[in-house]
Amino acid sequence: MAQETGRPQRKASKGSARGTYAVGDARRQKILDTAVEHFAQWGFNASSLARIAADCGITQGGLLHHFRGKEDLLLSVLAQSEQHDVQRLFSEPAESVAAHFATVVELAADNERRPGIVRMFNTLVGESGNPEHPAHAYFAQRYDRVLGYTVDLLEAGVARGELRPDTDCEAVGRETLAVMDGLQIQWVLAPASVDMPARLRGFLDRLLRDVSATGTGLPAPGADVPAPGAGVHPA
Repeated sequence: MAQETGRPQRKASKGSARGTYAVGDARRQKILDTAVEHFAQWGFNASSLARIAADCGITQGGLLHHFRGKEDLLLSVLAQSEQHDVQRLFSEPAESVAAHFATVVELAADNERRPGIVRMFNTLVGESGNPEHPAHAYFAQRYDRVLGYTVDLLEAGVARGELRPDTDCEAVGRETLAVMDGLQIQWVLAPASVDMPARLRGFLDRLLRDVSATGTGLPAPGADVPAPGAGVHPA
């Protein structure tokens, strides 16, 4: 039996426990932010956990306390980026195709403020064409998911009379994703000469004028988006 010292045992206060968790959360976030820059510059295969840890001011063992390995870190970075997009811009379903297109332009503007994420996305998409790449399944599923969401939204626009009945929703969805990714590549290569949100807005405005039932494009920046079916007269 241990001897009594006569001193009460000190228990960790709730405040100190919360402080410990906060430090751990901050360190985990620093690792994720640093990994973005490494994956953007060197891709997945050439990035090193040791270098990422060193740039965070911790040991590789300290990094592995938060992530099981480089693949886990990569997938965590991608999941965080997607969660940011959903929470920032897509937490509520779009009321119309025009509202969705306006949100997509906002996303492009948001991405201009996160150049590391855009560079990383471009680098990893290129790498993940290899079926053996750890992010191959993620990007394949992501494109299927985003395309499916877009096609569903466009088909809903056709059903309520916002878009022309002969609209090829899958073709429009694929074209939209292709232009978004293409503009991101051009912007990464020459950010000073490519206004990504403005170029994307111009494309989506022309696209909407082509497929909308009334030939109406996107409203001016800052203006309210018309309600679905506004200005559409039944035949």
